[in-house]
Amino acid sequence: MHTVGLIVYPEFQSLGLAVTTVFEYANIGSEEQAYDLQIVSEHGGPVRTSEGFSVNTKPLGGGSFDTLIVTGDNNCRLPSTTLIEFLKRAPERSRRIASVCTGAFVLAAAGLLDGKRVTTHWAHARSFERTYPKVTLDEDRIFVVDGQIWTSAGMSAGIDLALAIVERDLGLETARAIARKMVIYQRRGGGQSQFSVLLDMDPKSDRVQMALSFAKENLASDLSIEALAEAARLSPRQFSRVFREETGQTPAKAVERLRVEAARLMMETSRHPIEVIARETGFGDRERMRQAFLRAFGQSPQAIQRSSAMVESAA
Repeated sequence: MHTVGLIVYPEFQSLGLAVTTVFEYANIGSEEQAYDLQIVSEHGGPVRTSEGFSVNTKPLGGGSFDTLIVTGDNNCRLPSTTLIEFLKRAPERSRRIASVCTGAFVLAAAGLLDGKRVTTHWAHARSFERTYPKVTLDEDRIFVVDGQIWTSAGMSAGIDLALAIVERDLGLETARAIARKMVIYQRRGGGQSQFSVLLDMDPKSDRVQMALSFAKENLASDLSIEALAEAARLSPRQFSRVFREETGQTPAKAVERLRVEAARLMMETSRHPIEVIARETGFGDRERMRQAFLRAFGQSPQAIQRSSAMVESAA
């Protein structure tokens, strides 16, 4: 059973509590309880939200959690120095440490984000960059994973992050079932796109992971079997065999999936013309990208781009 501690502090934004529903439904859909979730605070007892009502919590004490999640507030205030000191030691006790929205400011104050790639709410991006120059902020993502650190862009994006945690722990089908039950996208446009392919393939060896990371970082380059094999430090024949054994698909298919998701992300987070997106993601021309989109989504890039524009205008 996975233990999850959701840390709150006075005047936290209550929408951050929405992540608990993801873990609740994971338990409902499992034969045995998958998650032991606790809402915790420095001293325990009732903790007041920014809306004015209070939530009962357990004291942090000396307990350890497999996953530790820190909520945020509306004004990027930091909690007590005692809580910051607790978080400084958290990597020694927790496999995974996450933040919801401006909770990234709390993790950064504890020194956990130095040298890491993270995200937080776009409205506070400039303030975050000024305050924590040692952290690489990617404000366009819904959530970002860098090693044991997981960060989400906003309060509702914490749900996306929690779904990805469940997907990592319990598998894709479980996460999909929870999303259907909550009537939400299991992979919303934005941050999840950067991880879903890698999570699906779940390579077992460092060599295949190296090749996939190389491909993801060089989508516009030549990603032939020879180039990927060189990145994996294997012969092309060895690489093709090991890659198929570990991922269940060919390197060419994996590269296409990475390019499709990167292209879709660009459509949903930018206003670049389709020709530019096709070039930047390695398809070369719009027709090749169109065929790949039809295989992946059953829709053309133009249809997805129109849908994204409609959502943006409605927001």
